[in-house]
Amino acid sequence: MTTTRPMRPSRAPQHLVLGGAAVATGLVAGTFYVFSCAVMPALGRSDDRTFIEVMQNINDVIENPVFFAGFFGALILTAVAAWQQRRSPGPRLWIFAALAVYAVAFLLTSGVNVPLNNALAHAGDPARIADPGAVRERFEDAWVAWNAVRAVLCTAALALLLRAAFLTARQYPRPPQESPYSLSSAGSSASR
Repeated sequence: MTTTRPMRPSRAPQHLVLGGAAVATGLVAGTFYVFSCAVMPALGRSDDRTFIEVMQNINDVIENPVFFAGFFGALILTAVAAWQQRRSPGPRLWIFAALAVYAVAFLLTSGVNVPLNNALAHAGDPARIADPGAVRERFEDAWVAWNAVRAVLCTAALALLLRAAFLTARQYPRPPQESPYSLSSAGSSASR
């Protein structure tokens, strides 16, 4: 004899949004991390004109749909996840904290790193800059320092989202699956 359980509303959309927010945030955190531990130290070894040219090129090509999908997607998906979990006491606080931390990194990028990138672009062709050392000096230290801050913030936001995902999974565990042999139409007649 089989028993029927009441149907629960599916939590799949909430899990997908929270997972998407974590993936997007992780991609952005990884981007800023790679700049901190590899790209900028490597460029630091370059002469002034090479440094300016490469950074101008990076700043130009990073403005693409793939990067923007992660950068804006992390903010939007985390906000949607926060709204979806607004009545879930465990995960809610972690998601709201992740949203706040990521929003600070987002604003830092928009308010500090992007204006530095724009100033570097307006410096013009590196081959024609009269004092490339001064242009680099106005850009490099500030950009590197604030990039490290936003890398840490995005990594913290990712950790908060992962904690929320863990709590969400514990809060809504999967129902136990019935063995097909316990169903009336399955199994041998000897086992019934």
